[in-house]
Amino acid sequence: MSTATRVPQEERTRAMRHRLMEATVELLVERGFSGTTTTLVSERAGVSRGAQLHHFPTKNDLVVAAVAHLTEIRGSDLEAAVQRLPEGTDRTEAVVQMLGDHFASPVFTAALELWVAARTDPALQEAVAPLEQKVGRETHRLTVELLGADESQPGVRELIQATLDLVRGLGLANTLGDDARRRRRILSEWARTLDAALGLGARRLAPRPAEKETR
Repeated sequence: MSTATRVPQEERTRAMRHRLMEATVELLVERGFSGTTTTLVSERAGVSRGAQLHHFPTKNDLVVAAVAHLTEIRGSDLEAAVQRLPEGTDRTEAVVQMLGDHFASPVFTAALELWVAARTDPALQEAVAPLEQKVGRETHRLTVELLGADESQPGVRELIQATLDLVRGLGLANTLGDDARRRRRILSEWARTLDAALGLGARRLAPRPAEKETR
């Protein structure tokens, strides 16, 4: 087979797999893990059952691939949100509200469905656990960086982790109904607590040292 023929086929295969992943995530949000079937996924993705079964013979094969896909989406969503963050005295609140919105998003709801299913499914847990640990480490690192926190100071690491536990818990509460107004009030208060505990407010209000003149 020539390269000219093979490359378009590889591109079509990637596009088909992407559609299957997107359809799986959508159905996890809409119908939960138990309501997500390979038949529904192939119908939603516009992919024949034969083609879908060729790449993902079982539901678990499909869902395990979706776990990796979800991990990429969550990382991309956070990166995009970071670009919109302001500098200055409102920085801490903007960071925690951004995290709150991320963990209240449909992508987190889909991930939550996989967490629950993995609790009693060893094969799924084997796939979910390492990727969730990776997401957790990256989100923690990103939060430290965005807040400008110094984890060498006693208690700072615990405050960062408490922030992430808080936004995850609020995200969980949001799955039972729109909790945006309460979430924003809680996170606004938590941002003030963080500023006081970490000394961030005073640091951001302090004037920057004047730059030396260059001739």
